[in-house]
Amino acid sequence: GCVAALSSDSYVKFADDTVVLGLISNDDESAYLKEVENLERWCQHNSLQLNVSKTKELIVAYRRQQGSYTPVHINGATVERVSTFRYLLHLQEDLTWSTHTRALVSKARQQLYHLRQLRRFKVSPAVLKAFYSAAVENILTMSITSWLGNCSAQDRKALQRVVRAAERCTRSALASLQDIYTSCCRTRATQISKDPSLPNNSLFCLLNSGKRFHSLMTRTGRSRRSFFFRSNAPKPGQGSVPLGLHCLHSVQFILSKLSVHFSGLLPIELTL
Repeated sequence: GCVAALSSDSYVKFADDTVVLGLISNDDESAYLKEVENLERWCQHNSLQLNVSKTKELIVAYRRQQGSYTPVHINGATVERVSTFRYLLHLQEDLTWSTHTRALVSKARQQLYHLRQLRRFKVSPAVLKAFYSAAVENILTMSITSWLGNCSAQDRKALQRVVRAAERCTRSALASLQDIYTSCCRTRATQISKDPSLPNNSLFCLLNSGKRFHSLMTRTGRSRRSFFFRSNAPKPGQGSVPLGLHCLHSVQFILSKLSVHFSGLLPIELTL
């Protein structure tokens, strides 16, 4: 099969869709560009054709002064470089989630119309709450462990306003997104810690007591708000033992959770 030749590169594959994830260090793009060439050659050898028109390149870089990067070419055509792309989630080049939350709010508000119609028909509160869980909450919490932690305060307020509007329709108290996020983080962390085959299993190490995870050390606010740090963070009043964390794992985890139909190739450069 088609696998990455270097440890700095990796593939995320689902059906006929492929994402090339490359780590660019010291402005050296050679390994990343070589990986794209290898994929193009492998596809030609196996009678597969890459849809260049639907192929996009997304560069994730945290530098204040962005450098110039070599355009990616496939079959002689230049791959379009974008600042945001929808791959189950709306990914942005700065890994913020404004575009994604706006899309969720818009989609969830469309379902609130149906919730209000059900209330007009005098449907019982239990049925209203069940509809909210299936049609509205499901939208707002899709892959929530990947993005809510790094949402801005403005985006969080916009999401919570949808929940409050649903509470008025159902006339019952509903779980806040923050509570759902915290619960999902701990559940997901427990699942990862019990499966050694998962790439991030080593980040979830239990203390000798077997009741709590080692907490993670990080130097950036982005990592402190990530799924890994929140999942490993001790509850108030509990101690912790530090364990190192690298920012790259957060991006790899986000991509490892994505599985949606996407025609073409999405090369992604990560520059640190």
